[in-house]
Amino acid sequence: MPRIGITGHVRLAEGSAELIARALYTALAPYAGADLHGVSSLAAGADQLFAIAVLAYGGSLEVILPARDYQRDQIEAANRQLFDDLLSRAASVRVLDRKRSGPHAYQAAGEELLRRCDLLFAVWDEADGRSSCTSHVVAAARRIGMPVTVIWPKGARRR
Repeated sequence: MPRIGITGHVRLAEGSAELIARALYTALAPYAGADLHGVSSLAAGADQLFAIAVLAYGGSLEVILPARDYQRDQIEAANRQLFDDLLSRAASVRVLDRKRSGPHAYQAAGEELLRRCDLLFAVWDEADGRSSCTSHVVAAARRIGMPVTVIWPKGARRR
């Protein structure tokens, strides 16, 4: 079974999470079972929806945190309980050796994610050009010839 990584939008419009969750379950269904291995940074939005689906299908979860301050300073209060629950269920957690979160740390986490997976799911509307972390990770995956599955169901929107 391939190791599947996730990149995607964090801020989803109302009603979009349900659409994206359904699409992720559909995309992951062929890989369901103990051999399923998901790799995520557990950011809000796409990453967490993916992690929930991987665990629901009986797979294992590998987490890559971008910096030492990520868990403490970058997780919003409204999202803390879900983040902590998913983190506690991870088979492994790697914290990158960066002091602070930010664009460079997120890019490094994306690069590490690509080293640890065989296939990338991108929950991405493709409307942000090359300016977002998601677009950078997708471009890097394509440069190295990694298969990328773009998931953006009809009706999904960003906030």
